[in-house]
Amino acid sequence: MKKGIHPNYDYVVFRDTSCGDTFRIRSTCTSNQTIEWEDGKTYPLIDLDTSSASHPFYTGEQRRVSAEGRVARFQQRFGSLRSKKT
Repeated sequence: MKKGIHPNYDYVVFRDTSCGDTFRIRSTCTSNQTIEWEDGKTYPLIDLDTSSASHPFYTGEQRRVSAEGRVARFQQRFGSLRSKKT
């Protein structure tokens, strides 16, 4: 690889601002903020709005909401039939 044309690829800490979860991975992202990690070293810090720790798809909250909506629609459509029979 040619020197000087590729971005710096090193460890960066990402913090999910909605739940406070942090994780360290290698990335080309840069930041002026820094944080001291568990190993005692200082790394650039990138704040995220959402990550797999807080996203509804990965936490399972999305499925519960859609299932509750289906039950409510079923009750709305067919709940009146039950009261007419009795």
